[in-house]
Amino acid sequence: MNRTKLHETSPPKRVAILVETGRSYPRAILKGVRRYLAEHVPWATWVGGHSPAGRVPGWLKSWKGDGVLVQTFTAEMAETLEKAKIPAVELRSRRHHPLRPFVGCDNREVGALVARHFLDRGYEHFAALSLMSEDFFRERTENFANLLRASGRDCANLPPLRSERIDDYEAWQERLIEGLSALPKPLAVLAANDQAGVHVLDACRRAGFAVPDEVAVVGCENDETLCEFAVPEMSSVRFHGEAVGYEAARLLDRLMRGGARPPHPILLPPMGIVTRESSDDFAIRDGLVIRAVRLMREHLANGIDVGGLAKRLGCARSTLERRMKAALGRSPGEELQRLRLRRVESFLVQTDLTVEAVASLVGIAQATHLHAVFRAKYGVTPAVYRRRFRVG
Repeated sequence: MNRTKLHETSPPKRVAILVETGRSYPRAILKGVRRYLAEHVPWATWVGGHSPAGRVPGWLKSWKGDGVLVQTFTAEMAETLEKAKIPAVELRSRRHHPLRPFVGCDNREVGALVARHFLDRGYEHFAALSLMSEDFFRERTENFANLLRASGRDCANLPPLRSERIDDYEAWQERLIEGLSALPKPLAVLAANDQAGVHVLDACRRAGFAVPDEVAVVGCENDETLCEFAVPEMSSVRFHGEAVGYEAARLLDRLMRGGARPPHPILLPPMGIVTRESSDDFAIRDGLVIRAVRLMREHLANGIDVGGLAKRLGCARSTLERRMKAALGRSPGEELQRLRLRRVESFLVQTDLTVEAVASLVGIAQATHLHAVFRAKYGVTPAVYRRRFRVG
């Protein structure tokens, strides 16, 4: 009853939401804001497609709104909001306005999470690729290295990026390949964001390093477009963007009602790592097994089998069986089936391909066989799995 009366007598608060809508994380933030508004007092919102290089919207300098949720990329934007003298909550970085209330991801925990991910998979050699443009990038990679050192491991630094914009990509790739080539394998790499992770994967492809067998890679922010277009698909830390948006809206609502500012930033832990092919296995130290797994990944669609694999490798089948068991804890046949089913998962969730087409693309001759194998593994048919996990 009170809520209804409030809506009838009070005009809605006017709120500008200025975020970079081209990435998955800010879009998740918007979902969280929307959920807060659905559960509480609605606002009259203006959502702006903000970009790092974008100019400050002209209307913002004379706008008479009640509050702002913002990702601040420039000192000019910070100054404009300061002059507006209206409640604002920062969603990106405190670099340009350290005193503004802030809600975001706990970037130190991001680094620790990736370190544990790699340690659990048996890696002993590590590297980080950071960006020097923001403190939060360095927080991720520095805490990654700190946790590794606490466990008795070293962490090398790949040549850092000065900014996300690269003027000479070919020269940058040469430096990155040189850095990767100098490090022992198998190597586990944390990239400070997903774009940097894509650069590492490109360098591995150019240099001939098998991923994840020789170099495993995890990015940050789980930008789905970048991660799923990468070759191979890239693992990444998933931020809790929806929770960030919800808490930021809650805080702004409080500030617009005259409430006190929080004494410290509100930092939310990441949701975990979305594990894709770039880090989906244990560290492999046996050269024969590395070559075997690489051939499996490359020739799945051709219906490669264990006998054909041993022939390509020039070794006895029994030797391949023994060494793969020792390195992976799985036989060659089990590894082939695991790789095929992982690829089937991806096709079911990300495409509209029929089960028959999917079977052909992973080297299974009959769709009925794929149905049987898939159901034995997951307890449901491919169609049910697709409905349950389909993106969007």
